[in-house]
Parts: sequence; C-alpha cells; structure tokens
Amino acid sequence: MKAMILAAGLGTRMRPLTDHLPKPLLPVAGKPLIVWHIEALAAAGVTALVINAAHRAEQLQSAIGDGSAWGVQIAWSIEAQPLETAGGLIAALPLLGEQPFLVINGDVWWRPSWQALCAPLQGDLARLTLVDNPPQHPAGDFHLQAGRVHEQGSPRLTFAGISLIDPALFADLPAGVRPLAPVLRVAMQQGRVAGWHHRGAWVDVGTPQRLSDLTAALAAGSL
Repeated sequence: MKAMILAAGLGTRMRPLTDHLPKPLLPVAGKPLIVWHIEALAAAGVTALVINAAHRAEQLQSAIGDGSAWGVQIAWSIEAQPLETAGGLIAALPLLGEQPFLVINGDVWWRPSWQALCAPLQGDLARLTLVDNPPQHPAGDFHLQAGRVHEQGSPRLTFAGISLIDPALFADLPAGVRPLAPVLRVAMQQGRVAGWHHRGAWVDVGTPQRLSDLTAALAAGSL
C-alpha cells in the first residue's frame, strides 16, 4: 500500500510562522510535523510515499529528500499552484498506482490507528477517519451510521483529513483545481463511502496557538 501526504497548502493561517518556512516543516516537540507522519507510516510498514508540494516546495524537498533517512521511498508531486485536495490527488495518480492508497493531511497530528482505516474497501470508493468535533469546528462535517458516511444526519463528526481512497473515486474527473468534499459527497450519494470513528488523539494543527498547545501537551505527556 502507498500513502500520500498532502503538503501543498499555503499555510496562510499559520502566518507569520510560514512566512519563511513551509507549514509541514514547522516543529512539533522538536520534530517537523511532516516527519511525525513519515515515521508513523514507516512503522506501519508503508514505505512508498508520495508528497505534494507547492509553497516553498524546494525548501520542503531539500529538508525531506528521498525519504531514505526514515527507511522510506518518497516521490514528489510538485504543483505550480496549490490544486486543493482532489486536484492534488488527481495530479499524483500516476505516482500512486491503481490500488487504494492512504491520504493524510500534512497539517494534522494524531496517534495512528491503522487497523480500522486500512481494512479492504470491498467496493467502497473511500473510507474516512472521523473524530469528535473540535472547538473550532463544532458543527462537524458528516454523519456516521453503521460504518457508512452520510452528508446529512446527526450526530455529526469531523473529517480528520485521514482516509483510504480508491483511485476510482476520481474516474473521469479532469485535472485542475478541485476540492475533495464535493467528490466525496457524490460517492456518499451512491452509498460508497465508509467511515470509522477515531477516538484517540488527533489535532488540527491549523494555527500558531494550536501548534503551541500541541507541543506543550506532548512535552507534558498528556497526548
């Protein structure tokens, strides 16, 4: 199985920290955020990775390289401009192959739990990791019922930015700037999106304050 780490965002919410450093390289407890993902994937035996990059792409590539420092192989998908999530995935499909692959947002942090996420899709186009709604997103995104994800319904959970995706999800979609949510909603209407509720540690590291809070929590051993 391959995995893609999404790292092409501009990091506007992280300014001024991202004025001179791409967001995936921001340190979390002394380690770049993206390295947490690389190490977790390597520990799970996922060693073929794709990373997309746009903002300060050369800086990110220089720091991470080919992945050999972590025992993985990294292929880079460089975007002239950020293509959003679905657009970035479509552009990287030639590197990802024809089998389902993991997708992880580069700006989240979690304690991985792979078993539920990586089970065979069995005809589904995606399996989403959902978490309890964080304070900054109280309305949630989707409804989870009996392992199926629905656009409507309650209670609602938040999409964690971690998923298993079949490349067939993007069949016949042209390249270009494209968000992921509308593509997922079409698949949900077809009844082909599975989900699971991750109840462990997860943080959307989207602002300098949340980055600081995460580093403090790790230092204190509370995560």
